[in-house]
Amino acid sequence: MERLGFWGLLMGSVEKSSDCGNSVAFSASTKYADEESSSSSKQVSPLKGSGSRNTSPLGRVGSRNTSPSRQKVVKTKPRGLEEETVASFGKPVVVDVQMEDGIWAMLPEDLLNEILARVPPFMIFRIRSVCKKWNSILQDNSFLKFHSNVSSHGPCLLTFWKNSPQIPQCSVFSLPLKTWYKVPFTFLPPWAFWLVGSSGGLVCFSGLDGLTFKTLVCNPLMQSWRTLPSMHYNQQRQLIMVVDRSDKSFKVIATSDIYGDKSLPTEVYDSKTDKWFLHQIMPAVNLCSSKMAYCDSRLYLETLSPLGLMMYRLNTGQWEHIPAKFPRSLLDGYLVAGTQKRLFLVGRIGLYSTLQSMRIWELDHTKVAWVEISRMPPKYFRALLRLSAERFECFGQDNLICFTSWNQGKGLLYNVDKKSWSWISGCALQSCNSQVCFYEPRFDASVQ
Repeated sequence: MERLGFWGLLMGSVEKSSDCGNSVAFSASTKYADEESSSSSKQVSPLKGSGSRNTSPLGRVGSRNTSPSRQKVVKTKPRGLEEETVASFGKPVVVDVQMEDGIWAMLPEDLLNEILARVPPFMIFRIRSVCKKWNSILQDNSFLKFHSNVSSHGPCLLTFWKNSPQIPQCSVFSLPLKTWYKVPFTFLPPWAFWLVGSSGGLVCFSGLDGLTFKTLVCNPLMQSWRTLPSMHYNQQRQLIMVVDRSDKSFKVIATSDIYGDKSLPTEVYDSKTDKWFLHQIMPAVNLCSSKMAYCDSRLYLETLSPLGLMMYRLNTGQWEHIPAKFPRSLLDGYLVAGTQKRLFLVGRIGLYSTLQSMRIWELDHTKVAWVEISRMPPKYFRALLRLSAERFECFGQDNLICFTSWNQGKGLLYNVDKKSWSWISGCALQSCNSQVCFYEPRFDASVQ
């Protein structure tokens, strides 16, 4: 097999030194374990001569040892080894058998594609340098078909920012692999755009090209993108993108103007028709924030007057008000969508001058009320938000809720199902200007 160079800017390589100054660190115990293993594997030779007293510590166990065959060896746990290493310590070493190239050449193509489809997406770019056939695997429809039938690699965090020359930068942190990967974003046009969100392997941006507001959808792994047609009203809108993998399509919902213009009708873009459709105008309400959450074909926004939620049904195109009162002393709340019909509310409780706490509620659709389900432990709260008025961001996916601090550059993850809190390992967020969202890496996500 002929070896090739790495593909363009290698996206699969581990970000050895990220812009935040940290790097992916490997456990130092591996080297220490090898040293301990080599030292402990040395045998203590018995004293020569039969009938003589064995003065070795190994020979003083039990009665006098007069024969090397009766010498008892005391096995001790090598210091510095992890439990998994100790469990396998002393096992016979199996010598690798080098398989002939002809065996791999006879492997059926469908079986090979099914195996490669289960490889984590970011690792695909590393194995593409093996041969010419694997280098063109992303253009193989058979591989993409198998990849579309494989479950998700797992949640990732996509961070997007621009450096001093206004060049877009992007890094993706894989939660299953606990590794950062740098993704080149130089394929995008030189607009002044910002991150809207991600869904089903696609990432949506809203940008300003001259005097025209435009919406852009791309697949970072495939380096493909396209601009959506212009909306009926050339104004900056609150946007959210939803991908339907069953029919390989996506929709973009544009609600009211971000500056509070409530006379604009709701617009919905459908990729199957490549058109924007006008829907009902949102009723006159005072929104608490521009954050939206989408779950179970419904879009939710927080409202201050009337107090509660505004819900938009995508299938009917109608708005309706839900009188779900917010908890008392809520300072700042974020709506987070969970799996199926689960809708969460995350926010701080307390006054800015007194002690605060971060809490999570879930909407009881039957009682139309918020029910508290968890509180952030004080040690995490103090480390994430050192100042009482410090701002934070919150977003979620598949019952995972991520907290990021604007000033501390830290990330905290809460698993709703396991009820566990954990820091996002690897390195800190790139900068205070980073925009972060959950991301599902997929090769089969099409921008068309």
